Amino acid sequence: MTLQQLQYVIAIVEHGSISETAKQLYVAQPTLSSAVRTLEEEFGILIFHRSARGIALTEDGREFLSYARQVVEQADLLHQHYGATRQTRQRCSISTQHYAFAVDAFVQLIQRLSPESYEFTLRETRTHEIMEDVRNFDSEIGILYLSSFNEKVLRAMLEEYHLEFHSLTMAEPHVFLRAAHPLAKRTSVTTADLEPYPFLCFEQGVHNSFYFAEELLSTVPHKKSIRVSDRATLFNLLRGVNGYTICSGMVSADLNGGDIVSVPLDTAERMEIGWISNPKTQTSRAAKLYIQELQHVLAEYQKK
Repeated sequence: MTLQQLQYVIAIVEHGSISETAKQLYVAQPTLSSAVRTLEEEFGILIFHRSARGIALTEDGREFLSYARQVVEQADLLHQHYGATRQTRQRCSISTQHYAFAVDAFVQLIQRLSPESYEFTLRETRTHEIMEDVRNFDSEIGILYLSSFNEKVLRAMLEEYHLEFHSLTMAEPHVFLRAAHPLAKRTSVTTADLEPYPFLCFEQGVHNSFYFAEELLSTVPHKKSIRVSDRATLFNLLRGVNGYTICSGMVSADLNGGDIVSVPLDTAERMEIGWISNPKTQTSRAAKLYIQELQHVLAEYQKK
C-alpha cells in the first residue's frame, strides 16, 4: 500500500468515476484501475462495485475510505508541520517531581529565550512516570531526588532504563507549614513535634512504593495523612488543615504565596536533587539552558 494509492481511491470517490479522475489528475485510466485492484488484492476486499453505469463503493469500500482519509489527512499534517515553509520553533519537554524551583527555572528559561515560536512542556508528575517519560523520549530530562533510603532502588531502575543521573545540589530536609502554624516560628522541628498534624504527600499511583515517595522519611507512620495529586491542592491544604509536608525547603513566595514558610527538619537524612537524561538522544539547546537556570535558581534559593 502506498499513500498515492489511497489518494487515488479518495479522488475516484470525489469525481464519481475512474475516467473523470484520470482527466482531473492527468493520469492514465489503467494506472488508476491497477492501483485500486492492487489495494483490493492486498486487503482481500472489494472497494468498488463496477457496472456499465459506473462504479459505487461497497460496504467494505466505505469503511476502507474512512481509514484512507485519516491516513492521507495525517500525511498532510506532517507535510504542513515539517514542510519547507514551516516556522522553526524551539521545543523542550521536562518531567519533574513537584518542585517550585523547577517551575521558577522554567519561567526563567522562557524569559531568557523569548523566541517568536516555541513548544515547551513541563509535567509535574509521579516519580516512576518521570523515568518512563525520559526512557520513552517523551521528555528530554527529568528532575527527582535521591536519598540514602531510595538511592539503591532508583539507581537500579535508572540502570535498567539506561538513564543517567546528574547531581545538581544537596538539600537539607525541611517542612512546609502555613505561616500561622503553631510550629512555624520554631528554628527546627522533629517528627515527634509533627505527629499531631496531618501529613500531606503526593500519591504515586500504582507505583505507590516508599522508594518512589517524593517526601523523605516515607516509612515513618502517621496518625493523619492526606494524599494529593497536584501542588496547588497540597498548598491549599497546608493553609486549611494545619498540615505539613516534608520537602527540600525551597519555597517560592511568588508561586506559592507568602503565607507558606519552610522550617528545618531535625534529621540526618539528605536529598540529592538532580536531573536524569537518556544518552540515546541529544540534549536540545533549550534543555541545556533550562539546566543552567535550574543551577542558578537552586543557588539563589539556598542563599535565602
